[in-house]
Amino acid sequence: MAQMKKDLTEGNVTKNMLLFAGPMIAGNLLQQFYNIADSLIVGRFLGPDALAAVGSAYTLMTFLTSILIGMCMGSGALFSFYYGRKEEGRMKDCMQLSFLLIGGATLILNAAVMLCCRPILRLLQIPAELMDMMHAYVWIIFLGLPFVFLYNYFAYLLRAVGNSVVPLCFLGSTAILNIVLDLLFVMVCRWGIGGAAAATVIAQAVSGAGLMAYTWAREPGLRFDRQHFHGEKGSLAEILRFCFSSSVQQSVMNFGILMIQGLVNSFGAVVMAAFAAAVKIDSFAYMPAQEFGNAFSLFISQNHGAGKQDRVRRGMKSALGISMAFCAAVSLLIFAAAPWLMLLFIRPEETEIIAVGVGYLRIEGAFYCGIGILFLLYGYYRGINRPEMSLVLTVISLGTRVLLAYVLAPIPQIGVIGIWSAIPMGWFLADVTGILCLKKGMVKRTAMG
Repeated sequence: MAQMKKDLTEGNVTKNMLLFAGPMIAGNLLQQFYNIADSLIVGRFLGPDALAAVGSAYTLMTFLTSILIGMCMGSGALFSFYYGRKEEGRMKDCMQLSFLLIGGATLILNAAVMLCCRPILRLLQIPAELMDMMHAYVWIIFLGLPFVFLYNYFAYLLRAVGNSVVPLCFLGSTAILNIVLDLLFVMVCRWGIGGAAAATVIAQAVSGAGLMAYTWAREPGLRFDRQHFHGEKGSLAEILRFCFSSSVQQSVMNFGILMIQGLVNSFGAVVMAAFAAAVKIDSFAYMPAQEFGNAFSLFISQNHGAGKQDRVRRGMKSALGISMAFCAAVSLLIFAAAPWLMLLFIRPEETEIIAVGVGYLRIEGAFYCGIGILFLLYGYYRGINRPEMSLVLTVISLGTRVLLAYVLAPIPQIGVIGIWSAIPMGWFLADVTGILCLKKGMVKRTAMG
C-alpha cells in the first residue's frame, strides 16, 4: 500500500506532519478503549471495588508494557533515521536484531511477572478486600504481553517508513472487538472481572498477530532474511543504546506513576476508585499530544537522517504551535466538564468518589500545556539521536512528582491534593530544563555512522 506511506523529508512541513500524526493519534486513542471499555463496563455493572481493582491493574500493566513499548519506540527512531538516509541494508540489520532483542526481553518479563504476581500486588499496598479480585484480573492480563510487543514492534516499523494508516486500521477493528467481548463476557456470560481481562487479551492477540502477518505479506521490503542476521557490532550497539534509553525513559515515567498509585492506594478504596476513573479521562485527554510528540520524533529523525536541518527547525516551530493550541483547548474542556466525565465511570449516588475525581481533573487538567511541551522535547531529543536527554527530562519530571507527592500527601491539611498538585510541578521543572539546554546549545546535533 505505497499510497499510505509519506516521505516526511519533502513537501509542506505542517501538512505532512499533521497527515502523518493523525492516524497515530487516532490509533493511540483507540488503544485507550481497551482499558476504558473495561472501566466503563466494570464500574457500571460490577461496582466500585471492581473498578478500583481494574484501575490499579491498569497502572501496573502500563508500567510493564512501557518497558516493551519504549524499546519498540527507540527502535522505530533508528529505523526512521536509516530510512531517511536511504540505507536500507543497515535498517534491516537493526530491524532483525531489535526483533530478537525485544522479543527475548518480552518472554523474560512475562515469566517474571507471572511468577511474582502476588508479591508485586502486596508491594502496591492493595487492600485485602481487593487482593483476590485484582489477582484474578492481572493474571489473565499478563498473558497479553507478547501480543503488546508484536503490535508495537510492527506498528513502529511501519511508521518509520511513513505508514501510520495500517496500524490505525488494526487498532480500530480490535477496539471494537474488545468492547463487544467485554459486553459479552461481563454482561451475558457473567464471568466478572476475569471476563473483562479476557476480552482485552483476545483483542490484543488479534491486533498483534494480525499486524505482523500484514507486514510480512504486504511489505516485502520489511521481511526478515538470513543475509541480515549476522549481528553486526555497530548495529547491535546502536540498537542497545536506543532501545535502552527509550525503554528506561518510558519505564521510569510509568514506575513513577506506579509509585503514585501505591500512595493513592494507602488512602483507601474511595480514592482508588476516583483515581482509576480520573486517570482514564486524563490519559484520554492528553494522549493526542503524546502521540503527536511521537510522530514529531519520527519527522525529526527522518529529516535529521536526510541532513535537512532547515526542515527540522521549521518542524519544531510548527509542532509547538499545534500542540499548545490543542492542549489549551483540552484544558478548558476538562475543567468545565469534569463532573459529567466522572459520571461516565461512576454511579451518580457515589458522590464522594466523584468529588475526589473532579478535584484531580481540575488540578492536573489546567496544566496540559506543560506536558504538551514535554512530549515535544522527548520527541526532539530522540529524533536528533540523543535519547539519553529524553531520559534525563523524564527523571526530573517524575522525580519531582514522586518526591513532592510523598512529602505533601501525609500532611493532614493537604492530603490527596498534594498528590494531584505534584504532577504539573514535575512537568514545569522538566520543561524548563529541556528548553534551557536547547537555548544554551548544550545538546548538539550528531550524525550517526
